Amino acid sequence: MTGLEGQLAAAFLLDLLIGDPRFLPHPVRLVGAFALHVEHLLRRWQRLPLRAAGIAAVIVIVGSTVGVAQLLLMLCGLVHPLLEWWGGVMMLYFCFAARDLAGHASAVTGPLQSGNLERARECVGMIVGRDTATMDESEVSLAAVESVAENTVDGVTAPLLFGMLFGPIGAVAYKAVNTLDSMFGYRNERYREFGWAAARLDDLVNYLPSRLTVPVIALAAFFMRLRSAEVLPSVVRTARLHASPNAGYPEAAYAGALGMRFGGPRSYGGIQRNLPFLGIRHGACSIQTVREAVRLMMVTSFLFLMLGIGVRLVMQAVLTQ
Repeated sequence: MTGLEGQLAAAFLLDLLIGDPRFLPHPVRLVGAFALHVEHLLRRWQRLPLRAAGIAAVIVIVGSTVGVAQLLLMLCGLVHPLLEWWGGVMMLYFCFAARDLAGHASAVTGPLQSGNLERARECVGMIVGRDTATMDESEVSLAAVESVAENTVDGVTAPLLFGMLFGPIGAVAYKAVNTLDSMFGYRNERYREFGWAAARLDDLVNYLPSRLTVPVIALAAFFMRLRSAEVLPSVVRTARLHASPNAGYPEAAYAGALGMRFGGPRSYGGIQRNLPFLGIRHGACSIQTVREAVRLMMVTSFLFLMLGIGVRLVMQAVLTQ
């Protein structure tokens, strides 16, 4: 595989091997810094209503990110086709986050294993937005598992899908949209209007990946001898209870595969909230559940990649006949 299929496989392997080196400036962070600058400029220019300013921000930031990526690939191609190929691999690699996602979740299990609950709370607080100071071991484990389930799509399967459909530029465009949602997509005073476009566009681009990931989670659960038969019932009964139009699908699928429930009472900024339950079993969450969730994410990601490459190769064979 020397074409796009080879690029996807090489980028995925790179992510598994080295993850996100902290000593390098990650392009996503550069997009985030650019987004903050654009937001500052648009807010100062008060002729535009906030919602219109937010739409302009999305167009400028996503358009600029895609334009720079396309220019870099073109310049690489002018030097040598092989450099262009590897340039595409690096762009895809920066869009995947399987190893980092696994690492953040696994960092919680070490302190829990040694009985250091305070450190485990600190570790899980780095990947979730809820209050962690009073969490017990089960609640810390649940938060880590929910984080893995929630981020499987935007961290791995969605950029894989857009990479399969539109090449490295497609994955870069998706990552730019997802980054804007993580920065602007809040329903608070500051971003309710300005972040409207970023949030709605993120909902749109995640609609298909979130749903296509569900059967792959079920397949991964089957190979891992988890509760694969409960994935679909869990999704059908509970996915739509989630506040997000998309996040409930992978989360309910994970809950079904792991035999537990997500959601329930938790605190955000000292304010208690009761989220709807996702899942159809009342199983307890433990260190072992976190480990199973990480393995499920990895197997799901690998199967999604292999199935996508397989579909592309079959379609190419059919079209060339």
